[in-house]
Amino acid sequence: MTKAILMAAGRGTRISRAVGDDCKCTLDIGGISLIRHTVEMLLGADIEVHMVVGFNKYRIMESLQGLPVTYHDNVFYSITNSLGSLWFAKDELDGDSVILGNADVFWEKQILSILLEEKRDCVMLCDSSRVEQGDYLFKVVDDKIVSFGKGMDCQQANCEYVGLVMVQGNMVAKCKERLLQMMEWQRVCDWWEQILYSMTSERPIWAKDIAGVFWAEIDYVEDYERILAYRGVKK
Repeated sequence: MTKAILMAAGRGTRISRAVGDDCKCTLDIGGISLIRHTVEMLLGADIEVHMVVGFNKYRIMESLQGLPVTYHDNVFYSITNSLGSLWFAKDELDGDSVILGNADVFWEKQILSILLEEKRDCVMLCDSSRVEQGDYLFKVVDDKIVSFGKGMDCQQANCEYVGLVMVQGNMVAKCKERLLQMMEWQRVCDWWEQILYSMTSERPIWAKDIAGVFWAEIDYVEDYERILAYRGVKK
């Protein structure tokens, strides 16, 4: 069975002025919260869902009430980044395939199908149409991620990272091993994706371009408004 581990422990300070103490992933996107939309989609595909929670965790649990979700509590969410969050779900890094993602990403079945159809052992989704306005950028050559960075020069990058990854086969165990190693090095303020970035000089980390398919990661209120507009929700 495929598992999904979604990171939802952080506060989301960049949008907090607009949404107050609400979690980004619990924002209403038209009669349903973003995270419930995601989790129902995953469960509908027989995917086992795990959520790493921290800030305002009871709001997230309330939003997912009645759904068979396993929660992992990052009690140190205010002093760690998402690598520390993933550590609390480290025992779930096993089996044949794991989807890793950020809970504040809006995505639909078309993107889930793209992930599930992947045969390569480690694929990070990206969007070549979102370079100019992108938050975290990649340079991809022959489908391999060769450089990456927040605020990367747009002239060097050719796609934006989406916030979703499929890891399969032996790569699942390798990710767990690297996670434990990085935590031993006290790299608690790293993003969970840096597990994969740290491997780019050792082996291919593949990219899959989903340009033309709608998605949005909520960093700013404008991202939230894009989702509402896409779903035809009036503010």
